[in-house]
Parts: sequence; structure tokens; C-alpha cells
Amino acid sequence: MHEQESTRLADEITRLVRMGARFRGMLKTGDLGAEFSALMLLPPLRAMGPMRVTDLAEVKGADPSTVSRQAAQLVKAGLARREADPADGRASRLAVTDAGAAACERVRQARVDMLAQVLADWPADRVAAFTDLFEEFNNAVEAHLRSDPASPPRETA
Repeated sequence: MHEQESTRLADEITRLVRMGARFRGMLKTGDLGAEFSALMLLPPLRAMGPMRVTDLAEVKGADPSTVSRQAAQLVKAGLARREADPADGRASRLAVTDAGAAACERVRQARVDMLAQVLADWPADRVAAFTDLFEEFNNAVEAHLRSDPASPPRETA
């Protein structure tokens, strides 16, 4: 890739990240009782089943202390519960409650609805091509992060 293209892409990614907070604020999800970052723990819990906070932190690529704080929000909001770990009764696992599964679906549907609005004027073949390229890009970034020992190991926010 030429430097000019890399610079342009870096600028567009920065622009997308800056819009992230506004995008999250526009999602019509109501007050679910936890910060958005905590709510983002629900999808892997829902998909993978109950797990220890340390395992959830690994899945999310996040700092365990951050995930622990976010998990506490989910428990307080009734979106997750702590249960004994059958492999080690001294440890606990985090599990999604029915309210948590509903919240997870609400956030997912709000995202889908907003993207449908944003892309309403795009032809279907361009949406499909963009989705394929974006997935390929994300896969390449993830592979690079896994292979680069200098990359920060975890998110902390």
C-alpha cells in the first residue's frame, strides 16, 4: 500500500473511532443499568456460556481488573449472575440472566437498525462488498496484533 493510501485509511479509522461514542449514544436501547463497555461483555457470555472473569477478559482481550469492574455492573443491573464454578467450588463464573440476554439482543438490534438507516441508499452489492472487505481488514488486524510482541496485550477501558 502506498503511504498516501495508508495515511488516508488511518485518518478514516480515526474518524470512525471518534464517532464511536456518538454512535453508541444514538442507539435506542434505553437505560440498561450498565455502561456500554460492560454491556459488550454480554455477547461472548451469551454465545460461549458461563465463564470466569479471567477467561472473559482473555476472550475480550481486556485487562482482568477492567472486566471485573464491568462484570460487577452487570450483576448489579441484574444482567448477569455469579455462580459456582463446577470445576473449582472456590471460584465463580459469570452467567447471563434472561434480562441480560434480552439486553444483549436489544443492543444488537439497535446496531442493526442504525446501520440499516446509514446504508439505506447503498446498493446491496456495495454493502456486501464493504462487509467482506471490512471483515478481511479486521481479520488482518487481529492476526497482526496476535503476532506482534510489541502490541499492547489488552484494552484497559
